[in-house]
Amino acid sequence: MSVWLRAFLFTQLVEVPIYVRTLDCSIPVAFGASAITHPVAWFGFFGPWIDADYWTRVIAAELFAWLVEAAYFAFLFRKHRALLWAFVANGASASAGFLGRALFGVP
Repeated sequence: MSVWLRAFLFTQLVEVPIYVRTLDCSIPVAFGASAITHPVAWFGFFGPWIDADYWTRVIAAELFAWLVEAAYFAFLFRKHRALLWAFVANGASASAGFLGRALFGVP
């Protein structure tokens, strides 16, 4: 669980500022997007019941997070360009996560 928590907080550190700045939303609203998707992506797509290779799981989890977070902002908060900024935020956190893992072994 501590590995997930570290990855979750890392994701929030990357994505929240992007959402606050680009979608002009509050910190709690920005935090809510990944709070909804990250546990599902982490525990759902990477559980032992999924019969797929690592990169298939990564792509599926990232697509899930992108589309659900875009819908969260677009439909609940009427934010325009939510699809674009959810793509940017999730791409940034995934890229930063892969880079951090390659360089430092975390998150």
